[in-house]
Amino acid sequence: MNAVEIEQAITVLADQPFDAAEFPFAFLESFGNKGATIKKLRKGVSNKSDIEGVLQVNHIHLKTCDVGQVPQTLTTLRDSKATETKRNKVRFLLATDGQTFEAEDLSTGETVSCTYEDFPNHFVFFWPLAGLSKTKQLSESEFDVRALGRLRSCRSDKHTSGGG
Repeated sequence: MNAVEIEQAITVLADQPFDAAEFPFAFLESFGNKGATIKKLRKGVSNKSDIEGVLQVNHIHLKTCDVGQVPQTLTTLRDSKATETKRNKVRFLLATDGQTFEAEDLSTGETVSCTYEDFPNHFVFFWPLAGLSKTKQLSESEFDVRALGRLRSCRSDKHTSGGG
């Protein structure tokens, strides 16, 4: 997936009603994970979480939680034996309750803390999940990428509706 496709996918996800059981899988799918990968995670075949979350090896350990429990859940993710195990190579932690969204990049120490509806504005933070490299320059141009996606969407709408 390219940056514009990722931005569009997570914007659609954030606009939908929050479903705690489905969010981890929809989030991972938004970053280009194939159906077979999601199916294995969902069934527990490749899910290495030890705290009833979703741990995708070499990528992310995420968990949804009850409202108001996001900071505690992020701490639980950080302290998890599965996160600490070097063979799982967890780079990101993510906790959300559908109102608050918090994440941490374990390799850089960077964090995101925002409302759930605002998390698409931080999509560059998670680019490594899709195999895209993240640089300071790219982070600063995050809004340019979002604008490009919206421009593409507007052009498509005009084209399909008979305008422009």
